[in-house]
Amino acid sequence: MSMDMFKQKAEDLQAQEAPLATRMRPTSLNTFVGQEHIIGPGRVLRKAVESGKIPSIILWGPPGSGKTTLAYIIANMTDANFSPVSAVSASVNDLRRIIEEAKGRRQINLQKTILFIDEIHRFNKTQQDAVLPFVEDGTITLIGATTENPSFEVTSPLLSRSRVMPLRPLTDEQIQVILTRALKDNLRGIGYLNVEVAPEAFGHLITLSNHDARIALNALEMAALSTSPDEEGKRHITLPTIEDALQHRALPYDKNGDQHYDHISALHKSMRGSDPDASLYWLARMLDAGEDPMYIARRLVRFASEDVGMADPQALVITMAAQQAVHFIGMPEGNLALAEAAVYLATAPKSNSLYEAYSRAHQEVTQGPSESVPLHLRNPVTPLMQDMGYGKDYKYAHDYPDHFVEQQNLPDHLRGKRYYQPSTQGYEQQIISRLKSWWQRKAQPEPEEPESEPGPEAESDSLEES
Repeated sequence: MSMDMFKQKAEDLQAQEAPLATRMRPTSLNTFVGQEHIIGPGRVLRKAVESGKIPSIILWGPPGSGKTTLAYIIANMTDANFSPVSAVSASVNDLRRIIEEAKGRRQINLQKTILFIDEIHRFNKTQQDAVLPFVEDGTITLIGATTENPSFEVTSPLLSRSRVMPLRPLTDEQIQVILTRALKDNLRGIGYLNVEVAPEAFGHLITLSNHDARIALNALEMAALSTSPDEEGKRHITLPTIEDALQHRALPYDKNGDQHYDHISALHKSMRGSDPDASLYWLARMLDAGEDPMYIARRLVRFASEDVGMADPQALVITMAAQQAVHFIGMPEGNLALAEAAVYLATAPKSNSLYEAYSRAHQEVTQGPSESVPLHLRNPVTPLMQDMGYGKDYKYAHDYPDHFVEQQNLPDHLRGKRYYQPSTQGYEQQIISRLKSWWQRKAQPEPEEPESEPGPEAESDSLEES
């Protein structure tokens, strides 16, 4: 047997023994699933690939979203030599060797070289600087893959010579397409095993893959190989088999059914009941069952306004920060940000006065008459508006003591109407004190002329009060 034949047989054997996720990698953009925003028809990256003029790019996205696969497809479609390295194990010497080989191909065969650096965020500055001159002069085309924000992990010179292409997490529907292909493919997939997956097992596999196609495919293969065929040669994969393959018990939960609403209701009522322990429990139940963390974040933000409200205005700040944290670092690391927000809300003073005030105002708007804005509150933008009385007799609050003056701000038929009735909880105690002070002044005669601007001491007192 010749050396070439031996090498080919070794490669074929290696391909057969590769994990399902590797075997099922698509070889063209037409079979690639997801990321339509950058490789869909007419999109910039697809145009570049089809024209054969690929710029250096950084593929930034979550695990299992197709970064490595996309790099292989680009190399295949452009007839470029593909030189992959992992930033975990590659050294500067490895990079120099690849660059020297790229120079030779460029001079002899006029062939381009794509240097694919997986996990490029793990390269230090010296390693990144080693490839910089050759990216700049076109010796190599760099494709970097990273799960981290390249703005923080890739040096500015290298970043400026590359285009960042953000990849999005695969949806449940896209994961389902990928799994279905693997089940039907006899050559590269597991179609030859004659596998049949129970609906609840299929749904659990998709949910627990956490938008990662690699996890989903490899778990499916493990489940299929560990399932014995029946008399008809079929392998029936059940929920316990998928649980065993994923090493994760399927909690009773339906993201679109009663369980979804029952669990979020339990979390909401636990926080309203000032029970941090129950709040953490229901939060963990939902996250462990595969609930969308951004959905939970949205509910926490709503709770901050509805059930805590002005008793602790900081609650809204905390929940929005938790939402941003989940968006920024993803899961599972983002679970603690949600936990912090849930505990903060559970232990915060509660008040629904803001919710009730808005409801009363909204009811007035939808059911009452719609009077025009009082003339003195309108902005006199043009001379004609001034002649019509816009802004006439408007009192500029900053010209009065403590920056407050009695003035009608509601339509005539609502004069004196109060929608907001603060509770005595938390920060609202300060609001009550401030409102009472203003209400008392409303009963007193107005000063004939506005007083001068408050001095430093008065201004300091005003700041302390606010």
